[in-house]
This record gives sequence, structure tokens and C-alpha cells, in this order.
Amino acid sequence: MKSTQYTEKVMDHFRNPRNVGVIEDPDGYGKVGNPVCGDLMEIFIKVGKNDENKETIEDIKFRTFGCGSAVATSSMVTEMAMGKTLDEAYKITRNDVADELEGLPPIKMHCSNLAADALKAAIDNYRLGSDSEVEVEGHCKTIDIKVILGLDEFEGKGVYKNVDDLEDFRNKRTLIVDTGEESLELAMKLTEYTGRVILVTPSNKTPGNDDLKQKLKFSDVKILRESELIEVKGTTDVEQVIIHDLDEDERYELFVDSVIILE
Repeated sequence: MKSTQYTEKVMDHFRNPRNVGVIEDPDGYGKVGNPVCGDLMEIFIKVGKNDENKETIEDIKFRTFGCGSAVATSSMVTEMAMGKTLDEAYKITRNDVADELEGLPPIKMHCSNLAADALKAAIDNYRLGSDSEVEVEGHCKTIDIKVILGLDEFEGKGVYKNVDDLEDFRNKRTLIVDTGEESLELAMKLTEYTGRVILVTPSNKTPGNDDLKQKLKFSDVKILRESELIEVKGTTDVEQVIIHDLDEDERYELFVDSVIILE
């Protein structure tokens, strides 16, 4: 699946979301917000007991503010959790949700697939009386998937959607788009082969988990924060890219030899 495409199943859950609404006086409530892209998910649960006297999710509702995949993942997680025991529902992960939706674009995995986190927050709120509000940092600034012009045109001519041999980038000016932790690790590895590695990320902070953030800060990777790749240009091969500065809302050109956007 291309990084700019939604599956039919995602579109179905976006257009016809299941279990939308609010449960008055819920047994558990979870609210997860992403300060980078603005996505917000709320999960409400009603707990009952099954024939084996195990606590189960008797009813579940959601309310979501965000992009198409944010709505779809919230809808899907409610379907997956309905009728399950609390232990079973608690084990549902972001990857499980994405798999049930038959895939999500990589650039949406971290910023919009927060529904499983909201479900866990609701269960924790019920079981432990813990804070129902959780803040999660993601990688996406915008709430819509954007098409990158020239990406398909230059695939195999300087655009890479997967990387098999790092030697291909020896001494090349390489730009890599932040699509998650795999892309961040790749950016650091590339510095062993070329002196110019540029990472483009919509985040206003150094992306990644705490360990990756520290490694990136001390690496030779140049990070373009609050930025996005919007076009790849050249004659026969990649020669330059157009970058959109999200903070200043300006566009500028960079001369590069290679562009990597992992699928």
C-alpha cells in the first residue's frame, strides 16, 4: 500500500463509524490527545460480567476529533473490544487495530492510531481510578494525508520506498522523511555513508522515543522540524525537492540526490 492511500476498510469505518457517542456515567473513561497533530480520542466503557463471572466490556462508545484514520481506528477498536474481557481488551495494540483495518499509511501510524491507548486509559480509569487523560506525542502535524508530487515519477530514479543496500547512498545528498522509528534509525545509519543526511519531520521537537531522541541530537543528521516534503523534482533523476515550512508557511528548495520515504 502506498504511503498516501487509505484501505477500503479504513474508508468504511470513516464513512460509517461504529459505536459513536457518549455513555452517561461510564464505568471507565479514557481521553488521549496528540499535541503535535491535534487528534483527540475519547473512549467510554460500561463493564459487566460474562457467564464465567469475568469482567467484560458490555458497552463502549467513542468520540473523536481528527483525521480519517483517527475516526477509523477509534471505530475499529470499539468493535474489537466489545464483549471482550477487560484483560483481553487491554492487550489490543495499535498494530492490532491497523491490521484489522488492513493497514494504515505509515505517516498515520503514530499520530492517528491512538485509539488503543484511549481504550487502555479507560480500563485503567475503571480498575485503578487513574487519570483518564493521556497526552501522546506523534509524528504528524497536519490532519490530512498529503500527496507528494513526483514521488511515483522518480521511484527508482532517486526515490526509495525501501532500502536494501546503504552503499547506494555513498556520498549522496540524502533526504529522508520521518515515517516513524525505523526511518529515524535509518537516518543515523546513513551518516556512516554520506556526510549529508537530512531528516524532514512535521514534529516541532526531535522525534522518536527518549533513546532515539538522544541519539539523534548527537548524530550528524540535520533535522528540519515543522517541515514536510511536498514535491520531488528533476530531469531524469532526482535533483531537488520542495519543502514546506509549516511554522512560517513558506516553501523553499533543497538540492538532493536521493529521497527516502519508507513504506
